[in-house]
Amino acid sequence: MKRNLTLVLAFFMLPLAMFAKSYVINLGIVTTPHSFHYMAAKKFKDIVEKGSGGDIKVNIHHSKSVGNETSILQQLQLNALQMGVITAGPIDKFVPAIKAIEFPFIFDSFAKADEILDGKIGQDILKSFKSANLVGYHFLENGFRNITNSKKPIHSASDVKGLKIRVMNSQLQIDIWKAIGANPTPMPWPIYTQLSQHVIDGQENPLAVIDQYKLYEVQKYLTLTRHVYSALVFVGSKGFYDSLPPKYQTLLFDAAKKASIYERKLNRDKANYFLADLKKQGMIIDEHPDMSSFRSRVKSLKSQFSGVAKKYLEEILAK
Repeated sequence: MKRNLTLVLAFFMLPLAMFAKSYVINLGIVTTPHSFHYMAAKKFKDIVEKGSGGDIKVNIHHSKSVGNETSILQQLQLNALQMGVITAGPIDKFVPAIKAIEFPFIFDSFAKADEILDGKIGQDILKSFKSANLVGYHFLENGFRNITNSKKPIHSASDVKGLKIRVMNSQLQIDIWKAIGANPTPMPWPIYTQLSQHVIDGQENPLAVIDQYKLYEVQKYLTLTRHVYSALVFVGSKGFYDSLPPKYQTLLFDAAKKASIYERKLNRDKANYFLADLKKQGMIIDEHPDMSSFRSRVKSLKSQFSGVAKKYLEEILAK
């Protein structure tokens, strides 16, 4: 009897940590381990696992292994995945408010993008993810998007006419390139094979993506249009988030913020390197295109905005 009592007392004296609930975050991205998306996800993983004392484990699923970005968002809604690093473009079908920050030529610098996305407008947009059963944690970035093609130099909007250009699965992005004069073709990432087989003539992406995916091997011409600031978002499953104790909810937001700031710095510090490397690889680059010709063709797209997207766009333009 005495021995049994000793065992019972010993059981209740065990550290409470032994009975702490553990969680698993499956985090999906479409890019490779060489990308800044992955580096941000890895930073997030390190912060969360350390900050939770191992109670939360983060598994990164890269290279489109769990589907394209639209599929990842659908899985997040169902809590089949718990986190993702997603380009803003495809999110607009789920969260219409985000269209506001995808409008062309509204950000002329990284500083302006940070001011808006880290400020009240950006935070209000992130809060609106809840209506889609998602959590918007923090903005990170792809960077400013530029157009490439295999056919001819592009200096003005008129040079784009008729080119078959891959765009993100976003109605706004389709409308932008229709307005400019291209034949926009929505297509999930990656697209190297389609470019090499001339299924499409060109595409538009930040310099980091063009360089890291070696698109210079299948694209001869690059024009620095910087037409859209391409944000990324740490997106989460609301069902998973709601299941967490408050201390871990706070941890996820803190980790996403730190990982986002880390990733932005990586991207910006390497911008000049990527441009130099693309030149070295033989791309013919127009660094000073006729930007007024591009801007004039997309101005009318503002009239297509309505609801919360229109509200936020007007607030950004007023800044």
